[in-house]
Amino acid sequence: MNKTMPHTDDPHFLQIDNVDEYMDQDLARTHTFTASEEAASVDPGIIDAQHQTLLDQGYVIIRDLLDADSLQALRQECRPHLGRTGRNSFEGALTQRIYAVPEKLRSADPLIEHPMVLAHLDRLFQPNYLLSQAQVINILPGSPAQPLHVDDGFYPWPRPRPPLSAATVFAVDDFTFENGATVAIPGSHRWDEARRPSDKDQVISAEMPAGSCILFLGTLWHGGGANTSDGERLAVTAQYCEPWVRTQENFFLSVSRETAAGVSENIRRLLGYSIHPPFMGMTDGMHPKRKLPRSGRQSE
Repeated sequence: MNKTMPHTDDPHFLQIDNVDEYMDQDLARTHTFTASEEAASVDPGIIDAQHQTLLDQGYVIIRDLLDADSLQALRQECRPHLGRTGRNSFEGALTQRIYAVPEKLRSADPLIEHPMVLAHLDRLFQPNYLLSQAQVINILPGSPAQPLHVDDGFYPWPRPRPPLSAATVFAVDDFTFENGATVAIPGSHRWDEARRPSDKDQVISAEMPAGSCILFLGTLWHGGGANTSDGERLAVTAQYCEPWVRTQENFFLSVSRETAAGVSENIRRLLGYSIHPPFMGMTDGMHPKRKLPRSGRQSE
């Protein structure tokens, strides 16, 4: 049965005359979406090789993405927000965390929207994928290892399955085995629902210089390592998800409209000021960017 949608005079709301015909279209491309020109400019040969490793192992380590000045600016901006430690073994009793990062730390934007990261996400997910959460994680000396876990296990879809999310952990300090570098089990993204980590599984430590990151699928078993050194281990992590699943952090509450109006188009899209076809994410029948101060309403 053909169905019709009422017309509106709002030029920013797509007119749909026949829903059945519309739903048969390539919905991911029907609505305009923010394409990252920077991501498109990354050498596809480099991305091809990295992406194959990501799919095969469940993770890939990408080195030397940030320079020393960017890292120092991030350390300085983080410091006033670091203080309180975790509330449980998962957050870490000797681990400091900063939440609502897109509201508090502009120096983290280059990590969240790094072209190399977006180039991989463009291949993994549908257009207008979202930022699920972003945190700064500072593991203090003496912190035990975080329990191994998967990031998107709370989505009620039995494994094995495609990942609904992916994450980065950027090393702001050098990551070493001794200071708690992220650990992961290669290939565990393919495990079924019942399997859990055991002493027989190979566990790798993502040792890498500051400015590098580990990118991994949301189905990969991983965790923060134990910090047996006498120094801190500072990192920024960002998790991303398909545009049709719920994000972990509600950025509409943790990030002000004024901030959302002033960030880049990539960050704004990742925060949820975007549409997943046919109209998921709309506000009062309009594109959500219509609710932002005028400075953030370009490219609606």
